[in-house]
Amino acid sequence: MKAVITTETGGPEVLQIQDRDAPKPEMDEVLIKVKAAAVNRTDILNREGKAGYIENPVLGIEVAGVVEEAGTENPFSPGDRVMGLVNGGGYAEYAVMRADRVMRIPEAFTYAEAAAVPEVFLTAYQTLYWIGHLNQHESVLIHAGGSGVGTAAIQLASHLSSARVLTTAGSAEKLEFTQKLGAEVRINYKEQNFEEEVLAATGDQGVNVILDFVGASYWEQNLKSIQTDGRWVLIGVLGGANVPNVNLMKLLMKRVQLTGTLLTPRSDEYKAELSRDFVKHAMPHLEDGPIRPIVDTVFSFEQIADAHRHMQDNKNIGKIVLEW
Repeated sequence: MKAVITTETGGPEVLQIQDRDAPKPEMDEVLIKVKAAAVNRTDILNREGKAGYIENPVLGIEVAGVVEEAGTENPFSPGDRVMGLVNGGGYAEYAVMRADRVMRIPEAFTYAEAAAVPEVFLTAYQTLYWIGHLNQHESVLIHAGGSGVGTAAIQLASHLSSARVLTTAGSAEKLEFTQKLGAEVRINYKEQNFEEEVLAATGDQGVNVILDFVGASYWEQNLKSIQTDGRWVLIGVLGGANVPNVNLMKLLMKRVQLTGTLLTPRSDEYKAELSRDFVKHAMPHLEDGPIRPIVDTVFSFEQIADAHRHMQDNKNIGKIVLEW
């Protein structure tokens, strides 16, 4: 089979397509003929040698395709259209996936749309509900609203919780798009102080939940933007990992619950339980149409370097997808 690997760490130019043996499924796995996969920040970190928690030499953590072979200990059959998270190996013509976290593709979805679901929607669902405990009609500040996780989180919060969504993005185009998804308050972080806008929109109370991809550079602004007893979920450090001169008393005074999480290095069992819960509570909203996967651009696998550059340049609104 053909697969995308790196023989050394570096920029997009180190990505190359090679012939490799197709993986063989265990009894509790399925072998998937990959129709589409999607690009994630995790793939870039692994390409650069900065992640350290993916052992598979083939990049890629989510796929959509057709079951080619199924072990005896799972409910899937050859020909089933499926999607889900893999432990690396998604950038290939074939990939294996644990059967207990395989999700069936809604009939109306293309393979490109299906590939745009697993990582971002499971991450958004996990952070908003399993960790952030977002309740009905609460307020949530979602940073990077134009990203894959951002577009998923805005839709979930709006449709599942009737939440008041505030979001940040770096361009008028991205902010206009987030409005269509359900973001009520839209803030251009390049032109506005987002904490001032958040406080103005909430009567100086702040928001109940913050979904933060940025980290260090937003520390003080997030502290000002969250209300007392708020839940702050950190899922990325695009703005740095080290916060100098932290005053922990500010966290104590507001009784802030700050939780850090990454989905990719979680256990197989955790991902399986999360997938089942998402299918039960959120998938019906995708099948019926109010919530939809957002595909920015579809590249061929032969254009893998261009796809990675597109993500690194922050040009995308929603997901970057690869197709064979």
